[in-house]
Amino acid sequence: MGLVYVVWGSTYLAIRFAIRTLPPFGMAGARFLVSGGLLFLFMSLRGVPTPPLRQWRSAGIVGFLLITVANGGVCWLERWVPSGMTALLVGTVPLWIAFLLVLGPKGTQPSVATWSGLFLGFLGIVLLVSGRHHGSFEVDPWGALGLVGTSLAWAIGSLYARKADLPASPLMGTSLEMILGGAGQIVVSLLLGEFGGFHLSGISQVSWEAWIYLTFIGSLVGFTSYIWVLQKATPELASTYAFVNPVIAVFLGWSLGGETLTGGLFLAAGCIVAAVTLVVWGSRKGP
Repeated sequence: MGLVYVVWGSTYLAIRFAIRTLPPFGMAGARFLVSGGLLFLFMSLRGVPTPPLRQWRSAGIVGFLLITVANGGVCWLERWVPSGMTALLVGTVPLWIAFLLVLGPKGTQPSVATWSGLFLGFLGIVLLVSGRHHGSFEVDPWGALGLVGTSLAWAIGSLYARKADLPASPLMGTSLEMILGGAGQIVVSLLLGEFGGFHLSGISQVSWEAWIYLTFIGSLVGFTSYIWVLQKATPELASTYAFVNPVIAVFLGWSLGGETLTGGLFLAAGCIVAAVTLVVWGSRKGP
């Protein structure tokens, strides 16, 4: 589980380094096409059959929500929002899942802890979005709001994936989601004209190293480790990544990325981490 904490928590700063000289959607699309393609080839060589078309379609929907929209949006919006704050806003995914379950057709009855967590979480979001300045980094409030939207897209995709017709092999399903989601990111990149005037010679060494890290460590090691944790550990333990990753991302942003820690950021971070903890605990305890 520690591997998931460190790897996923570090990807936010790696994204910030990668998009310094790489187009955001194009960088992410190439990352997932390569990692997804390698994982698909690995699973095929191990004898896992190629999924039928209907499962490609389901994986495409999941990949569009989780990778094209959510991850692509994060990469694009990190141009205006610090990596630590990005991780905090993305870490609200369990709050959105709990909220969507309350509003869903079956309307689950939340516990007092869940309601308290939702309140604290949205308070933390308001504190982050309303603060224009966090240290030396000027935050675009629209960028912060956009990240709230990416978290909502991840939550919707996660809920859909729970009942979607996906391959029996979780790793094969993950490979399809990465391939199709990455392809979607390339399409968005082309529509945005990201490759206009782009030259490989303009990519800095730091961006290349960050892209390699995201591709082979963030995607392959991070995703496969998380799938292993889901199979071997309890759901409660697996879900703890949502409130540990932001802490690691904020620390790395401060120590390696030059991001300043402020009292307002600490207050918002405390609200969000406490909120996710309450929601995870409340979902385990029931109403």
